[in-house]
Amino acid sequence: MSDAAMTQRPEIYRETLGADQFGIVAKPLTLFETLYNQGWLRKLFVLVVLAALWEGYARWLDNELLVPTFSATVQAMGSGIASGTLIARALLSIKVLLIGYSAGVLLAAALTFLAINTRIGADFLETMTAMFNPLPAISLLPLALIWFGLGIGSLVFVLIHSVLWAVALNTHAGFRGVSNTYRMVGQNYGLGGLRFAAKILIPAAFPSILAGLKIGWAFAWRTLIAAELVFGTTSGQGGLGWFIFEAKNLLNIPDVFAGLLTIILIGLAVENVIFRLVEQATVRRWGMQD
Repeated sequence: MSDAAMTQRPEIYRETLGADQFGIVAKPLTLFETLYNQGWLRKLFVLVVLAALWEGYARWLDNELLVPTFSATVQAMGSGIASGTLIARALLSIKVLLIGYSAGVLLAAALTFLAINTRIGADFLETMTAMFNPLPAISLLPLALIWFGLGIGSLVFVLIHSVLWAVALNTHAGFRGVSNTYRMVGQNYGLGGLRFAAKILIPAAFPSILAGLKIGWAFAWRTLIAAELVFGTTSGQGGLGWFIFEAKNLLNIPDVFAGLLTIILIGLAVENVIFRLVEQATVRRWGMQD
């Protein structure tokens, strides 16, 4: 048999299929699937279920001095908002929080900048973080009262301690995890000092920085409320912690739960609105997170 006969093959026949002969490429979502894909709606459903469980348990217990109903708590919260008391207390707490949080973040940035530029700075930050990060901020309140007296200064001091080490630790870890490729790119462009940090390190390490900011916020918020529960009055008035303490002394338990609910709602708003917007404008926009 010749080579030509051996290599001869039958003609290839291709049948063209119409679009109606293909399978389903994209299945339309049902109403349930469309709603279930909304993250905010799933979280709202969880909150509604928790509120229903709270209401049911409180009605079954039938003891307002232990656990008031969710409806009674919402009513007390509405009364506090209408009178302006709850809003004034919340604004005072937020004001003190912003002062302490901002100061803690700025100090953390300064320490981290020293740590990434000098060996002694890195050793100092690692040593201080190991010493003070495990130390509860509220344990420093007695010293703060002696040093700064009954005022905003004492609260700001403990807030700085609660924010500083968490933010510095996460920021420094994020900077150390930046790829050498990014570092060499910055060096090739002649960047150094603050420009190198702003153009290369901060964008590359921002997921870790944002995580540190979230942790610092949570630490600061709960430290502030705990400190206000201890003494809380600044210039003749107090924040949310003092509002809860006063309501407890008067055995006004619905107001106690209203104060606690206000703290929770502020925490949810900061986490799901402010930090979410920052995350969408930075981390997700830069393609560092899905």
